[in-house]
Amino acid sequence: MSLAFDEFGRPFLIIKDQGMKSRVRGIEAQKANIQAAKAVARTLRSSLGPKGMDKILQSGDGDITITNDGATILQEMEVEHQIGKLLVELSRSQDYEIGDGTTGVVVLAGSLLEQAEVLLDRGIHPLRIAEGFEMASKVAVTELDRISETFEFSPDNPERLVETCMTTLSSKIVNRCKREMAEICVKAVMAVADFERRDVNLDLIKVEGKVGGKLEDTVLVNGIVLDKDISHPQMAKEIKDAKIAILTCPFEPPKPKTKHKIDIDTAEKYEELRLQEEKYFKDMVQQCKDSGATLIICQWGFDDEANHLLMHEKLPAIRWVGGVELELIAIATGGRIVPRFQELSSDKLGAAGSVKEVAFGTTKDRMIVIEDCAASKAVTVFVRGGNKMMVEETKRSLHDAICVARNLVRSNKIVYGGGSAEIACGIAVEEAADKIPGVEQYAMRAFAEALDAIPTALAENSGLPPIETVAQVKSQQLKVKNPNMGVDCKETGTNDMKEQGVFETLIGKQQQMLLATQVVKLILKIDDVITSGKYD
Repeated sequence: MSLAFDEFGRPFLIIKDQGMKSRVRGIEAQKANIQAAKAVARTLRSSLGPKGMDKILQSGDGDITITNDGATILQEMEVEHQIGKLLVELSRSQDYEIGDGTTGVVVLAGSLLEQAEVLLDRGIHPLRIAEGFEMASKVAVTELDRISETFEFSPDNPERLVETCMTTLSSKIVNRCKREMAEICVKAVMAVADFERRDVNLDLIKVEGKVGGKLEDTVLVNGIVLDKDISHPQMAKEIKDAKIAILTCPFEPPKPKTKHKIDIDTAEKYEELRLQEEKYFKDMVQQCKDSGATLIICQWGFDDEANHLLMHEKLPAIRWVGGVELELIAIATGGRIVPRFQELSSDKLGAAGSVKEVAFGTTKDRMIVIEDCAASKAVTVFVRGGNKMMVEETKRSLHDAICVARNLVRSNKIVYGGGSAEIACGIAVEEAADKIPGVEQYAMRAFAEALDAIPTALAENSGLPPIETVAQVKSQQLKVKNPNMGVDCKETGTNDMKEQGVFETLIGKQQQMLLATQVVKLILKIDDVITSGKYD
């Protein structure tokens, strides 16, 4: 693309392959962008809440995914539009930072853009709308801080954490045994949490799944679970007080870098070559033995001869262990990852109280369990389920609950769910808008109306009359000045979310509003789109 000037000195753009590109500018570009974002948000709207619908997605190679997790739905969807991809990134950002609220953040962004479209039709400039939204989001975040509550918990009494994780799991496929799952997630977080620094290293929590058994068979293992087996059937299946050599070098003779060819024309030459190769293997095994290792974990495979020699030396081995798992084992056991056999020494070995191979029922499935790791506490949530889809969706659900528990360790402030926080923020933003003299007050009122999209969607997905339900809850909040009143999705007979025990983390809700506002501001500022092929 380059800039040129016509005979009157007016600049114009010369675009490469101009005939194959289209360009939309001004209000048309903004409206086209808003329509694309609204389409993505409408897709997720029906998945919000404890009674939200699931989506079934088929990948290019025919794999089926059934989920109501917003980040997963958008990740699996083949979104072509640029603004649609921006909402995919928005959901992913919420997932990375908070772990929960990935559907709500996209629904909120779509609702804000719907309101922005109405203001654009009324002739208000996009930048003034964006400024109004920014002012409203600051009021909303301040109001969230005001209505939030601090609750106390400790490793000995984590009940409040369990209740919050149960709220997260209520909208997931595992809701029939959400209590057990929430307890597993909280125990996992408590095991690796650093309460002095108020932080949790999620790398030390591994979620592993295996098809088979019931969902209720899901357990928390105080160690690391590998979907591997001991490399030779005659090796020891259980090693106590294991000294672990963690290798990234393969058990095989070195390969020359240059092209080579060996002519073997006699049996003596062949025998000499075999002995030389055997010597390589013996030296490698001996170096492992000399270091004091009682278990070898290798990133690569090794052939039958190396495997036989390791078995003969009574040195159990696990092969084809992935790089991420290798790093986790190194962190947990205090070992060093060794790239060459010559560098292997006793001070680089990891330590674990027990390493054993576990079998499942009558199947041939085997897994390795590494327990009592020396350097740091590492835990694994081992998920069981009737089929692959069930296991994968359970892993995603548990990841969200673990992230929520992590956020509460970081900041133990909560707001109440069921759309109560959004309605309270909407009321505060409307009151603040009355004090703003400029055009931004219209954008602030639009922001307050957009916040009603969350409770409205919750009511719709629960089979309740949306307008009537939201109006009733809002009037209750105004009458009794109780910001805990929300949509009774479970139809328990009370709208007080505190009584129902429906919690959300404060930092998660604040992040949701800030992220949605920032993305909407970005979309409103785009007024010129140049794209290859047809723009739709």
